[in-house]
Amino acid sequence: MSPYRLVYGKACHLPIELEHKTFWAVKKLNFDLQKAGSARLLQLNELEEHRMFSYESAKLYKEKTKAWHDKQIQKRELIPGTEVLLFNSRLRLFPGKLKSRWSGPFKLVKVYPYGVIDLLDERSGREFKVNGQRVKQYWGESLVLEIKHNGKTWLLFAKS
Repeated sequence: MSPYRLVYGKACHLPIELEHKTFWAVKKLNFDLQKAGSARLLQLNELEEHRMFSYESAKLYKEKTKAWHDKQIQKRELIPGTEVLLFNSRLRLFPGKLKSRWSGPFKLVKVYPYGVIDLLDERSGREFKVNGQRVKQYWGESLVLEIKHNGKTWLLFAKS
């Protein structure tokens, strides 16, 4: 009894033994090597056709999905002088249950090509550049309810 069988409880099959057994089985079952070779080529061609079909299906799916997502994008006109809210993407690191990810309002000063905008913080007088995709229009004080409780402030935005 081998040490492998004592440890694992079954016989050890080395790769050389398996290769010999498979060669013997192929030799015994497929006496005609030409016929076996042509059958294998046929299987490989079918596999290649299946891969091409899958590739085309994935390509069509991606095109349709992209068209649908592009159709869902709403065109936004950012006009200088309007007030906007800025999305704080770093809040994900220290999330709070009732903490808003939108800060502001800020005054939009200038819109550059390719989506860069200048914002002005009227409280501090500081002007800075941000990506235009991180802002949304601020609809005014009348739609914002400010709640102060235990020294914390929450802003609730109501839709009109």
